[in-house]
Amino acid sequence: MIRTIGFPGRYLQGPGALALLPGLLDELGARRPVLLADGVVRAALGEAVDAHFAAAGTRPAWLDFPGECSAAAIAALADAAPQCDAVAALGGGKTIDTAKGLAKRAGARLVIAPTIASNDSPTSRLIVLYDDAHRVAGVELMVRNPDVVLVDTEVIARAPVRFFAAGIGDALSKTYESRQCWLAGGRNFYGTPSLSTARMMADRCHATIAEHGEAALRRVEQARAPDDAVEAVVEATVLLSGIGFESGGLSLAHALVRGFSAHPVLGGYLHGELVSFGTLVQLVAEGRSDEELAAHAAFARRLRLPIAFGDFGLGMPPAHELDEMARITCTAPYIGHLQRPVDAAAVAAALRHAHRIGSAA
Repeated sequence: MIRTIGFPGRYLQGPGALALLPGLLDELGARRPVLLADGVVRAALGEAVDAHFAAAGTRPAWLDFPGECSAAAIAALADAAPQCDAVAALGGGKTIDTAKGLAKRAGARLVIAPTIASNDSPTSRLIVLYDDAHRVAGVELMVRNPDVVLVDTEVIARAPVRFFAAGIGDALSKTYESRQCWLAGGRNFYGTPSLSTARMMADRCHATIAEHGEAALRRVEQARAPDDAVEAVVEATVLLSGIGFESGGLSLAHALVRGFSAHPVLGGYLHGELVSFGTLVQLVAEGRSDEELAAHAAFARRLRLPIAFGDFGLGMPPAHELDEMARITCTAPYIGHLQRPVDAAAVAAALRHAHRIGSAA
C-alpha cells in the first residue's frame, strides 16, 4: 500500500529570520515577487522589511490582504498582480491561505512568513476558504507545499499571547487525530494512509508542549522575546503540528470547527481555540474515562485554552443549537476518522459531556 508524507521545501526558524526573505526569494529565482499582508502587519513590519530589500538592492511590491480568504478575494488579488512569479505571505492563517491561493493561480513560488503562531497552516498545501459570512466554505489544495517557511521568533513572541496559546490549542489535537485517523483506516491530505513518521511527529508535538508549553507562555507574556522554551514550542506548533495534521490526517476535533464556526458566537473565536474544545469533545467520543478527560482538561486550563462553552461566554447551548453544530460537523470529510464511529446525535452528546468536564476543570 502506498503511503505519503509531505514537507515544505525548506523550514527556517529563529530570531531575526525575516531578514533572510530577500535572499530566499532571489534564490528561488523570483524577479517579480509580491508581498501580501494586512494593514496591521504592514504598519508593524513594513518599514523593516523594506529596509531588508533595500539592503539587497531591490524594492518589493505589496498587496493588501482584504480581510477574508475567499475565492473572490483570491481572484481579485490575482487580477491585481498578473505577472508575479513569487508570493510571500506575512501574517496569520487567512493571509497565508490567501497567498497560497494566489500562488496557485499564478503558478508562482511561495514563501510563508507567519507573524503569529496561532495555527499550523504555514507548512501545508491546504487552502481553507470562507464565505462572506466567515463560515468555512471548503478546502482547496496546492500542487506542492510552500517552497519556504520562514519563522521569525522575535516577531512571533511580540504578538499577543492569546495567539501563541491558540497555536498550542491547534497543535495539541494532532497526536489524537492522527492516531484515530490511522486506527479508523482513514486517509491523510495526500489521499493515502499515513507513514509512522507523521504520527511520530504528532506525538512529539504533544510531548514538546507538555514539557515546554507553560514556560513558553510565561516567557511570551512577560518578556515578549524568544528563549529555548519558546523556540521549542514554535517548532511544535508550526512544523510538527503542520506535518502531523497534513500527513497524519484529521478527525473529530477539526471536524467540529465546521460546526463551531457556523455559530454566531463561536465563529468569532480563533481556530486554535475552537480546536482546543474540539479535542476534549473528541476524547469523549473516543470513550476515554472521566479521569483521563479531567487530566486533559486540567492540562488545557494551565495552557489558558478554552475547554467548555463557558470559556466562549456561553452557557450550555439549547438543544437545537447543539444539534445544528453536530449536523454541520458531520459534513466534514474526516468525520469518519474515528475508531468508534459517530453520528450527529453522538456528537451532540459528546459536546454536552465535554462541556461538563471542562466546566469542572
